[in-house]
Amino acid sequence: MSLYPLQKAIYEANRSAAVMSKYRESPAASAAGYALTGEEADALRKPDIGLLYVLGVNGQLLMNFAAACGYEWNAYIGAMKQGLAAHGPVRAGLYATVGEAR
Repeated sequence: MSLYPLQKAIYEANRSAAVMSKYRESPAASAAGYALTGEEADALRKPDIGLLYVLGVNGQLLMNFAAACGYEWNAYIGAMKQGLAAHGPVRAGLYATVGEAR
């Protein structure tokens, strides 16, 4: 997993209108500019907000990225819930699930 480059790609899209414009024009080309795993690149290209959350992308970064991609608040929350249901618990980062579920 390469969480840092994935978060950096999202951070840069959030911070720069030019980077976000390039992302919108070609998500695949945008994702190719970072050292991402296939799963990460695919999630970024779609964008699959739920999978990005499960992969460990920071919520502050993800919230702004989702909004820039056209997600309303409730759709953003729903996408994260769907990601958990489809892909399991958060794998890395601040929100990673540790220990056994109770």
